[in-house]
Amino acid sequence: MAEVIARYSPVGIPPAAAVFARQVTARAVPHNTARAKTWLFAAGRIGAFAAGVGLELEAPVVLSVAVIERFVGAMGPHTPLSTRRTVRSSLKTLATRLDPGPPPAGLSRDRAKRPYTAGEIAAFLALADAQPTVSRRMRANGLICLGAGAGLIGVDLRAVTGGHVLSRSGGLVVEVTARHRRVVPVLGAYQGRLRSAAEFFADGFIVGGVEPTRRNVTTPLITSLSGGSDLPRLETGRLRSTWLAAVADAIGLRAFMDAAGIVCSQRLGDIIAELSPPSEADMVALLGGQA
Repeated sequence: MAEVIARYSPVGIPPAAAVFARQVTARAVPHNTARAKTWLFAAGRIGAFAAGVGLELEAPVVLSVAVIERFVGAMGPHTPLSTRRTVRSSLKTLATRLDPGPPPAGLSRDRAKRPYTAGEIAAFLALADAQPTVSRRMRANGLICLGAGAGLIGVDLRAVTGGHVLSRSGGLVVEVTARHRRVVPVLGAYQGRLRSAAEFFADGFIVGGVEPTRRNVTTPLITSLSGGSDLPRLETGRLRSTWLAAVADAIGLRAFMDAAGIVCSQRLGDIIAELSPPSEADMVALLGGQA
């Protein structure tokens, strides 16, 4: 059993999510190999989801009822109902065995990654421009712009090549082809830098490496951008939060939630599912010009 858990390292799951899955599965003490594999699968997927939305990978947080239901809902109609039921059941069993207890008060707000300030982003971009080689300058700018300008993180970030960054629909978009296939309009303030990085790397991966299955390529790049005591460490989760905050402001999300008396966004997915999806041009018009 221990060997099955130790070997768990699936393609497409962030390393931190795989570590989380191994830890919680081992602590839950599965009685057979089949149960261990089922728990690893469920825990790895919810760990990747939690990391992607900026939650800390801790059992009391990730295995809370709210996060489990949010994750299962996000699996979407393309996932068979039987699979969603199995995953939900596995996660609830893990939660019960680990007995994480009730989530901390205000979990979503307290655990969300804090966005960078405009000054911090400007300082990071200045650091990127100060890198010693053209390649490192372009990679650093690409990382920051894909994170803060398009909200990419994890495998979605690592899989972007220069060819996925396209000028069309009246703006600049990124075609995401990894975990969640979609088109993302790039915020206006980041378009010039990201376009330059994309042109420089052409069909190569913007954040580095040569294989689609490579891992941990952002850490060396982030380490090289250490800004000293006056600047926090660059984190992809905080870059995504920076993008989320900018987009939320652009669409008036705070005004909508205040007017509706909504304090938790868990059920917004149910409402959105009833709406017609916007065209790419509409998304670019709404978000592509935002700073």
